[in-house]
Order: sequence, then C-alpha cells, then structure tokens
Amino acid sequence: MTGEGGDMGAAQGFATKLGHLLAFLPIFLLLLLLGILKAAFIAPIVFVTVLVGNTALIVGLFPVHAVWTCCCIARTKKFGSLFKVLILLLMPVPILLWPFASMIGTILTGLGFGIALPLMATFEAVRERVPNKLSRCFTAGTWSSIRGGFTIVRDFKDICFHSYFSVMDGLVEATGETIMDMRISQVPGCLLAGILGVLIDVPMISLIVLYKVPVMLFKGWKQLIRDLIGRSGPFLESVCVPFAGLLILLWPVAVELTAIAGILSSFSLGCYAAAVAYQENSTMSGILYVITVISMFDEFTNDFLYMREGSCFPRPKYRKAAISRSPSLPIKRDPIQDDSYPAKRPLIKTASMKVQELKPVVIWDNFFKSCESVGKELVRAGAIHISDLEEWQNSKNKIVNIGLPSYVFLQCCVRSIKSGSVGFVMRDNVEVTSLNRPEGRIFDWLFEPMLVLKEQIKAANLETTEEEYLYKLALYCSDARRLSSWQNGGIAPAEEVTGFQFDHFEDANLQTAVRGSRQGIAARSQAGETALFFHYRHSVSQQSTKSTQQAPRKPWAAALPQNASLGFLISLPPNPSFVGLS
Repeated sequence: MTGEGGDMGAAQGFATKLGHLLAFLPIFLLLLLLGILKAAFIAPIVFVTVLVGNTALIVGLFPVHAVWTCCCIARTKKFGSLFKVLILLLMPVPILLWPFASMIGTILTGLGFGIALPLMATFEAVRERVPNKLSRCFTAGTWSSIRGGFTIVRDFKDICFHSYFSVMDGLVEATGETIMDMRISQVPGCLLAGILGVLIDVPMISLIVLYKVPVMLFKGWKQLIRDLIGRSGPFLESVCVPFAGLLILLWPVAVELTAIAGILSSFSLGCYAAAVAYQENSTMSGILYVITVISMFDEFTNDFLYMREGSCFPRPKYRKAAISRSPSLPIKRDPIQDDSYPAKRPLIKTASMKVQELKPVVIWDNFFKSCESVGKELVRAGAIHISDLEEWQNSKNKIVNIGLPSYVFLQCCVRSIKSGSVGFVMRDNVEVTSLNRPEGRIFDWLFEPMLVLKEQIKAANLETTEEEYLYKLALYCSDARRLSSWQNGGIAPAEEVTGFQFDHFEDANLQTAVRGSRQGIAARSQAGETALFFHYRHSVSQQSTKSTQQAPRKPWAAALPQNASLGFLISLPPNPSFVGLS
C-alpha cells in the first residue's frame, strides 16, 4: 500500500508540474507577443534617438578630435621625438577608423537597447511582489526605454567631450615620467617582429579557432540544456528564461561571432610583437613572442572550453628577467606575520597569502558610499555650496572633483591610525590589509603609497585642530579664500611640520594626473581608476619655484552616471535650501 501511495503521489506531482507547464506556455507566448509589439513601437524611437544623437556628436567633434589629438601628441613630453613622428605617421589610421567603428557601435547599441529593454520590462512586470501586473505589462518598458536612449546619448557625450579632453590634458601635462622614445636602429627590428607576428600568428591562431569551433558549439549546447533542465545559470530567473531559450536557438550564431572575434584578434596579437621588441630592445624577444603567443592563446581557449590543461605548442621566454617596475615600499609589518616574512611586501601574493580576499567591488562601493555620505555632511555644514555643485556639473570645480574624494581618503587614513590597524579601516569597519586586498594593478599602485602616507600622518602626531586644518586643505585644495570661509575648528600648525611631505610619487602607468600645488591633495584617475597623491606643508615653507598644474576637465567623479552612489550630486536642484538638508 505504501508503494502504491508513493507512486500515486509521484504521479500527482508530475501531473501538477505538467499542468503548470501547460498553463505557463500560453502566458509566456502572450507576454512574448506583447513584448515584441512594444519593441516594434519603441525600438524605432530609441534607435533614432541614439543614432541621431551619437551621429551628431561623432560628426561634430570629429575635426576637433583629429586636430587636438595630433596637437597633444606633438606637445606632450611623455614621448620622444622619433616616437612622436611614428605615432603621427600612423595616426590617420585610427582617425579614419573612428567614425566607422563608432557608427557600427551606435547602430548595434540602438537596436539592442530598443528591442531588449521593452522585452525584459514586459516579463519583469509579472514577477512576484509587483503591484498592478496587468497594467504594468502594457506600460513597463515604454517611457523608460525612451529615457534610456537619451541617457545613452548623454553618456556618449561625456565620453567624447569631458573624458576625452581629460585624457588629452593628462597626456600634455605628464611631466617627470619616463619618456617613451626609441632609436632609429630599433625601427627595423620592430618592423620585422611585427611583420613576422602577422604572417605567423594570424594563420596559426585562425587554425586553432576553427579547430575548436565544433567543441564550443556542442559543449555550449550541452551546458545550456543542462541549465534549462536544472533551472540554473541563465535560466535561474524567470525574466531571463525567454532570452536564454533564444540563446539556445542562436548559439551557432554566437559561436560564429566568437570565431570571427578570435580571428580578428590575431592581427593585434601578431602586431604586438613589435611592441615587445621595442620594450625589450631586442628583435629576438619579439620573434620569441610570436611563438609564445600561439601557445598562450591555445592554453586560454583550452581553459575556456574546459579541455586539457596546457598547450602542445612551445612557449619560450621572451622577456628578460627584470626587477619589478613598481618596487615595494617599506611599511609596517603585520603582527600576524612570522619573522620569515620580508619587510618589503611583494606586489604578487602567493596562494597561501590569499586569505579571504576582498572583492574590488566591495572597496569601490564603500568608497562611493563614503563620498555620498561625506558629501551630504559637508553640504549640511556649509562647506560645499550649491554654486560648487553647479560648477561641478560643468567640470569647473576642484572641490567636488578632487577635494571630496581626497577628504574621504584622508578620513580613512586618520580612522585607521586611531584604530591601530596595520591596513585601512573603511567606513563599514571592513579592514583592508596586505593579505586580503584585491589583486589588480590599480590596487598595487594604491595600497603601499597609501600605507606610506598613513605612516607619515601617524609620525607627525598632529593635534585635533591640526587634523581639522588638514581636512580643510584636502577639501579646498589649498584655496586660501575657501580655507578661511569654513570654520571647522582647524588651526594651522605653529611651525613647519618636517618629515611629513609627499611631494611626488612616480607612476607612469596612469595617463591622467592631478598634482596639488605646494599644499593640497591630488587624485589620479582614468575610467574609474583613482589614486591619491598627497603632501602637507605649512604656509611658511611654500616654494614659489614649483610649477602648478591644472586639474583635468573631467576626472573620475564627473563621469559617474546618475544612478551611481555620487548621483545625488548630479541631480541636486539649484536651490539654496538644500544646504539645510536634513
């Protein structure tokens, strides 16, 4: 009887699931049809908006981009004379390709957003805990998609105007960095390495891609069907089910596009042999790279497709053993380390050192939230005015662009010193040390210089009033008028603070630099990468002989979208009552 009852229960369960499936299919088809109808009306509007807006920006700014890029390359001190000549001779190629590439991207973006947003919004309207599901099925994804088209144009404008000129300003103002130059004798070797790279790597990498296309096709289908049965991966969320099902049908197209991308990438991989020959000052190194990159590409595709490890191709060493370009700086040792741990921390951590490594998104999210919270506090205190925010929208205000993130960095240093941390204590009491910091070049550049800065602040043994004065210096970038206008209890030191100077920290990898003049804070950034370069000196020790530099037109903060954590600054109304924000 028990067995019969179990069989009946299983049969009833199967019948129930089958009934749910049969009931879901017509609803799914109706929603899909409704989404397609909405996309048919909305997609042309979004497409025309994106196409017209981006085309106007591309065509209107094209002469400016072409002329100003060549002028900045000719004026910069980062490149030597011969290097400038080579770049200027090759510059017509990217200048002519830019309009076509950007137009193709504009067309694909307009079509993709115009079709995908209404479809996704239609299925999201029937999710749980969504009120008025019936009406939202018809209205969701209409005006929001149109607004999204305008947002795309606005973001593209920020990139073409503000971010572009910021990068160019950083290129022109780059001083004290290693000059990139080459001798005439290096040109033939670099050209030979580049030509051999194209002639050898392009056919070999293309053969590897074509050989592994069937593997990718069948393995991808197998994994997608497995995810469909187990409701995992792209099929985990109900709203993604139709798109994941469409992906199964269009998987051969995706494989073909991936194969084309792999073949096209072989040209850049082969040409990079010329760069290797220049970097190593050896034609043989470039030729060895031509052989090595085939093995590297083969191993990468094997890992991507879960095939056997390694590669059957040889992999000779093409770079000379050299000292790290970013040597570690001496810092305070972590108490939990044993005596065998070196005083200078390596930038590359071993597997045993990666203990509960923090994710970069945790640190950046904490930093953006700190900027938002501190920014609101400073607005309430009257330290940041509405005029500052209005100027910041046009990238003409250093207080918000540079001062606010510098203020947050300084708060983090002071908080870490008072808590006795060997690393940094963030706003949410999350501690970042050399053992749990994320990997990545930006964190390599940031972490140890910031530790040195923290130790210098600690060694200065500043009083509370001097700390508050230091906060003002960081926020106002040593603007004397603003320093005297905000009374936060900070008092300048009575005598020069010696041994507490961080005038310059060389870093040739970042392309945008903002250095403070005699007193202040400087923040380096490009596309979300930010570093702090700080020095603090009493006014009696100012050196009038040092040159001053202007901040970039559009540092990292000004490029944030409105839905980012600093979006409250972008959307502030020009209303003086906001200063009394509660």
